[in-house]
Amino acid sequence: MRVSTVFSVVSVSLVIALTLVAEAAAQTAPPAAGQEKRVQGEVRAINPSGTEITLTDGTKLVAPPGTALRPGALTEGMTVVAIYTEQNGENVLTDLAVREPSASPPSGPQTPPPSSDSPKPKN
Repeated sequence: MRVSTVFSVVSVSLVIALTLVAEAAAQTAPPAAGQEKRVQGEVRAINPSGTEITLTDGTKLVAPPGTALRPGALTEGMTVVAIYTEQNGENVLTDLAVREPSASPPSGPQTPPPSSDSPKPKN
């Protein structure tokens, strides 16, 4: 094998390897600014003007410019699913949904079912 052939094979292999690394990095890269992201969490606070929500994990979400949340529509402790974009360092809401709490078992005293060992009433 000549030196120029070996050099060509090594060069082509290096180009292919770098291309594969670049493609893999592009697939695992975080979303670009302006791209929609999704978060689910519990509301910790709502600012008085209704333009900013803080979730219990510390995520801050802001209403789009010129808008605000309808008073009473959202309260602390509610679980929300939010879609937002990053704009000028802020997480600007594009969609917000309240997640309904799962049905919880009734609270209060419960009567256990009769066991098969219980004495039966006499007639």
